[in-house]
Amino acid sequence: MQFSDRFLNLVHQQLNSFEKEAELENVVVYVAQSNQEGSPTLEVVGQIPRNRKKVLPPIANDPDLRVPSPNRRWYPLQDGSVLLGVLRAERFSSEQGWPDLLDQQLQATASALSNCLSLELDRKRLLEELTQQREQIGMLVHQLKNPLAALKTYAQLLLRKLGPESSQRSLVEGLMTEQKQFNKYLIALDQLSHTKTPNKALTSARLLLPPLLTNSDNLDLRELLKPLIDRASVTSKLQGREWFGPVNWPNWTKEDRPISEGVIAEIVANLLENAFRYSPPGVSLGMTFNEEGICVWDAGDPIPTEERDRIFFRGFRSENITDFQGTGLGLALGKELAEEFGGELYLETKPKRFDDSLPNKGNAFILSIPPRKIPE
Repeated sequence: MQFSDRFLNLVHQQLNSFEKEAELENVVVYVAQSNQEGSPTLEVVGQIPRNRKKVLPPIANDPDLRVPSPNRRWYPLQDGSVLLGVLRAERFSSEQGWPDLLDQQLQATASALSNCLSLELDRKRLLEELTQQREQIGMLVHQLKNPLAALKTYAQLLLRKLGPESSQRSLVEGLMTEQKQFNKYLIALDQLSHTKTPNKALTSARLLLPPLLTNSDNLDLRELLKPLIDRASVTSKLQGREWFGPVNWPNWTKEDRPISEGVIAEIVANLLENAFRYSPPGVSLGMTFNEEGICVWDAGDPIPTEERDRIFFRGFRSENITDFQGTGLGLALGKELAEEFGGELYLETKPKRFDDSLPNKGNAFILSIPPRKIPE
């Protein structure tokens, strides 16, 4: 079994505290492992003094250890009732009893090593599970590529059969757009299955859509948002709602934006999903831009006053929402993502304040966009 450098360093640090103990001849740390025959054994992972000419053998291969000695003591390394290893201490030949203080120090060391070893084994198990999950993701991605390619082929063939003036043409084109979006998920999953876990702290932000797969430092927000708008238009027809898409695209949408603002699409996708899911059936809704940012609105009853701040808390779900399952994380994550790139996500119950063309009463979730920083 391979141990991490961090664990081995901890073992050596614990053992080094006994280097100057005059009564001790050696201190050895063993870890329970399986040998090539599959039988359990205790193998050395650390020892003092460290200047031995050869590494000590496993306990099973050391016949001297089978002979009882008053100058040898064993301290188990265990997690509950499970034996993980053992700490062996030997002192120079002496007729006197073991000093109580030394025995207490060895017990404390054994306890510390038990905790470290337990964490190390948990780490190994989690890494093995992560590797297995990545392999499974890679397999699923590979299997999904063929039916996805077939869907694209069928859509292209269907498009050829429809005339330029066909009213169904936009539906087929929408299918092809969604196929491209789904392909982004597959590419993102494929990258995850081949990426090693970095040796750094993970960010708390969790993307709601696939990460941006581009080598560019900038992005085109119109290209990111248009598929979401088209999808919302089709969804509104399916639900029998009136949809109001953006009429004007302000200048900030036409500028190259930093790649970090790709999360805008993640936030908008979640806001649109919430609007269609939680607003009352039949009410109109839409998406509007101005120089401040983006507004996703509905003309339903305003969210109750006592809930307007709490909806941005992780895990909060309104008591009035019983027909849909959810985690209560979407708005909280959206707010965090907005703040990370310098924006803000907030609720306005009078959409008209954002734009005169919007209803006077309803729910408007506004995502403010910070001015683009021009390099000096």
